[in-house]
Amino acid sequence: MPLRPRTLISAAVVTVFSFTALSYGQKPKETRRVSHPWDDRALSPDRRADMVLEQMSLEEKLQMVHGIGWGVLRPGAPYPADSNHGAGFVPSIPRLGIPKIDLADSAVGVRMSAFDGRYSTLLPSVLALASTWDLDAAHLYGEVIGRELRAQGYNMSIGGGMDLTREPRNGRNFEYAGEDPILAGNIVGRLAMGVQSQHVMGDIKHYAFNDQETLRNSINIVIDKRAARETDLLAFQIAIKMAEPAGVMCSYNKVNGDWACENDYLLNQVLKKDWGFKGWVLSDWEATHSTVKAANGGLDQEMPGEDYFGPKLKAAITAGQVSMDRLNDMNHRILRSMFAAGVIDYPVQRSVVDPFKGREDAQHIAEESIVLLKNQNSQLPLSAAKVRRIALIGGHADVGVLSGGGSAQVDAPGGNAIDPEHGGTVWGKPVYFPSSPMKAIRNLAPEAEVTYTAGDNTEAAASAARGADVAIVFATQFMSEGADAASLSLPENQDSLISAVANANPHTVVVLETGGPVSMPWLDKVSGILAAWYPGIGGGEAIADLLFGQANPSGKLPISFAKSASDLPEPVIGGWAERHPNSDNGGPPRPPSVDLHYKEGLAIGYRWYQVSNRQPLFAFGHGLSYTDFRYSKFHVDGSTVHFVVTNTGKIAGAEVAQVYVRLPQAAGEPFQRLAGWERLQLGPGESHTVTLKLNPAWISIFDEQHDRWQLVPGDYGIEVGGASDAISLKGTAHLSE
Repeated sequence: MPLRPRTLISAAVVTVFSFTALSYGQKPKETRRVSHPWDDRALSPDRRADMVLEQMSLEEKLQMVHGIGWGVLRPGAPYPADSNHGAGFVPSIPRLGIPKIDLADSAVGVRMSAFDGRYSTLLPSVLALASTWDLDAAHLYGEVIGRELRAQGYNMSIGGGMDLTREPRNGRNFEYAGEDPILAGNIVGRLAMGVQSQHVMGDIKHYAFNDQETLRNSINIVIDKRAARETDLLAFQIAIKMAEPAGVMCSYNKVNGDWACENDYLLNQVLKKDWGFKGWVLSDWEATHSTVKAANGGLDQEMPGEDYFGPKLKAAITAGQVSMDRLNDMNHRILRSMFAAGVIDYPVQRSVVDPFKGREDAQHIAEESIVLLKNQNSQLPLSAAKVRRIALIGGHADVGVLSGGGSAQVDAPGGNAIDPEHGGTVWGKPVYFPSSPMKAIRNLAPEAEVTYTAGDNTEAAASAARGADVAIVFATQFMSEGADAASLSLPENQDSLISAVANANPHTVVVLETGGPVSMPWLDKVSGILAAWYPGIGGGEAIADLLFGQANPSGKLPISFAKSASDLPEPVIGGWAERHPNSDNGGPPRPPSVDLHYKEGLAIGYRWYQVSNRQPLFAFGHGLSYTDFRYSKFHVDGSTVHFVVTNTGKIAGAEVAQVYVRLPQAAGEPFQRLAGWERLQLGPGESHTVTLKLNPAWISIFDEQHDRWQLVPGDYGIEVGGASDAISLKGTAHLSE
């Protein structure tokens, strides 16, 4: 959504904890509706939608294809009479029994709850979720969002971020699921399934190639069809076919010369024809640029207003520029999605969010998501019985954990933990949630002296670290919609802080609370590194549990960490020189369209490092554990891969066994491709046999000449291990088309 300054009304959201336990965990009551023939649930969603359409007037059809006003998102904008005050709203049609559509930003939890005096669970970032490689956790993530949307009166989520990480400095990477299309597609697909399991309509966005915030409203992404279909679009394809979401939100940018929200190739040819998408396409907020071209190009609903799909669309229909069949198709897609998701049969009934269940789920996901990047000389886990002095430094670790900003910003219960006035959320201001790592560490090491130093004075931090048994530096990087990071470096001189602390104490551990990968000039000086991402409302406890071995790290990187920006395909963000930083905030006009050619093409993420012969700082799939795993007994039977994973250590742990393929030379792809994985929980000494059948759709190439997918016949190199650069087993599979 567009960057606009806003301040929400301060709300004492902590008061929501006083409700009765009777509201916890209750499923929404079923409301029987028998007044219309389309209430018959034995009928298909398509048939029910058609029956409604037959009774709709032209004005009612036009009402369904655009939003109403901005509400709280724009100062001075009116609230529709029965709006839930969320990000978007489409009025009901009472005479036909069609409920309103209330949409809420909900990438990592329901946004703007404090405005209504309510509470929402902050989940770990979606990038953190992807680090779990756990499809059950992804479904749970969506369930939390779905049930809390219902409890607050919403019936549609506009989360479901999918864009792949081509630009690691992208301000919204924390909302997305990493750089690999197979991993990202499966994670976001299961997340969307979880949302819709609660009778809430789901959404997947931003379609497509909205891979950076710099010039997002004017940049033109130039990419060939093969590279597009095998990377970013493949991720969308997997998620959309898996989840069958109600909505797909088209993005701000252009793709090969046409705006994404009027792009015939993206919307009509690929999404609706090739993939058979039955839901509707809604624009990102103010991403609609025309009436006739957008309507005929595949856009079904303008958000949030009616600049193009209100009176102008009516005139275009009257003039024959847009057919009535097209308007009916727009409405059919919206209505059938409402029936399919159950928002008509199971209307929203406001209740109260269960914050205890939400926190429990958030902490569970966080503990699976945190990645142990380095553990020199088994510095971790810390022993509460042996550690006597612990120096905590930086990152406001005394009071809370950092969250991501923009339209993904969830309001903190009681207000920002670092703001003594506990004011409402302000766009662009970092918000810390009241989950104190220091408090959690003190609970796990009650006999130790635990001190906290702010980290704003390097000498004071080094002095605090000197003499401690262990120094733990909490390094933070606030990222938000509307702006990209200027570099991969930690902001606010934190690299110097970490170096100074490590020079003072060789037993220094760094906990990273970031929106994505960062460079680490201090890597060789510290003994341990945890990538905690934005860990959510249970983040402080999750971090402490991993530091002290109450939980065993099992996260694996869904994204490569570069040594420096010079190793990236774009050392400087595309369009950075031409940007107007305030163009989305009432500043200078946006620049004319700037072309960005994806020079890496097919070789996105970890593939880039292989084809360019560069060594990443930490490779895709990397993640350490407090135990060890052995891979053995490998063989390939046709397209099925078999191997055994054994926990050879002394404690239980989880391993993500990853399978990569190298396509035959004729495919022209000289790099690995992730082809599948299995997350295994193993006790000490326990073994598990993995049997993984290769999915032809995930290892095929897109033949531009014939506009089809092709499994290239020949020998496929099969590689199995715990990371893309930690291959333990190799073999060959001969596959024919």
